[in-house]
Amino acid sequence: MTAPAAPDFYAVIPAGGIGSRLWPLSRAVEPKFLYDLAGTGHSLLVDTWNRLEPLAGNNIVVVCGVAHKKTVTRELPALAQTNLVLEPSPKDSTAAIALAAAIIVRRNPDAIIGSFAADHVITDDRRFGKAVREAIATARDGYIVTIGIRPTEAATAFGYIEIGESLAVDGAPHAHRAVTFTEKPKSDVATEYLDGDRHLWNAGMFIAKASVLLDELRTNRPDVAEPIDAIAEAWDTHERDDVVAAQWKRIPTVAIDYAIAEPAAEHDRLAVIPGEFSWDDIGDFAALARLHNRGRSNVLATLGHNSRVLNEGSSGLVVSESNRLIAVVGVKDIVIVDTEDALLVTNAANAQRVKSIVESIRRTGSDDVL
Repeated sequence: MTAPAAPDFYAVIPAGGIGSRLWPLSRAVEPKFLYDLAGTGHSLLVDTWNRLEPLAGNNIVVVCGVAHKKTVTRELPALAQTNLVLEPSPKDSTAAIALAAAIIVRRNPDAIIGSFAADHVITDDRRFGKAVREAIATARDGYIVTIGIRPTEAATAFGYIEIGESLAVDGAPHAHRAVTFTEKPKSDVATEYLDGDRHLWNAGMFIAKASVLLDELRTNRPDVAEPIDAIAEAWDTHERDDVVAAQWKRIPTVAIDYAIAEPAAEHDRLAVIPGEFSWDDIGDFAALARLHNRGRSNVLATLGHNSRVLNEGSSGLVVSESNRLIAVVGVKDIVIVDTEDALLVTNAANAQRVKSIVESIRRTGSDDVL
């Protein structure tokens, strides 16, 4: 095994969310991080583990829902049970990452943590590792660090980080101050960011001393920090279950972007490392099609265990999890997802709207297909 980036570095993998824009493939019972969407032969979760193990060694903590304990344990046989943190219910990224940080800091007060989503695709592990090592060095100077990705389009589904002046950090020549942190701007603003070359996509990777991240949370959101601290204090004791039962329901649902990143930028504590590697969060089926079509506009990508697809002059994506024969004739940018109990038909331009369909299904009470 390659030597870890630092003995006090801990990688946190939040494995949550149902990936509703990838319904009906991604479900509550089997969310997208359990699928091989990148074509590597492994689930996205395993790919994430394999990417982090050379950097963190055995110091990898996975946070997931109780319902996914068995599957995550099967997918990651090297994961120590003491490093598996189970959430009773989803509370978004702040609770997951902060709880892991609070548990880790009680085991190692000097720990530096890095949070990396379980369902992202990164294809250059060497450059990824280089960026993480620079982020660790920057975190030692007391910054909360994010790794930003150079935008390739005026995407409105991502957050944007404005790059400030260079920081004089030993071991991190590419570290910059993060001036502003803007979540999902409108199209005209995103176009301005793309043309201005001063903004990076927020890839949802945060690296910091665990103590610094928790102090920022206590300042900004004491309503989140207080129950998290109470749970972490009892985590490695026989009182864990009782304290979790009493405190978890008190935690508000909020993303780390709002609870920590945006305020940290205002407090001059946020830094950014430009990540010179390809990255995709596969946020919808249009992104999945782009990944597998590799920029070719006249290709129909086919995925799935039981793909039986005939194509005549069509492009886009077909995901088949049934035994049906699917024939696609003369349609551009089509998206077809065929499972045993649900069928989705849309196109790339409307792929983001799948989430609205999921919300409609939930309102009708048809939870059996979610």
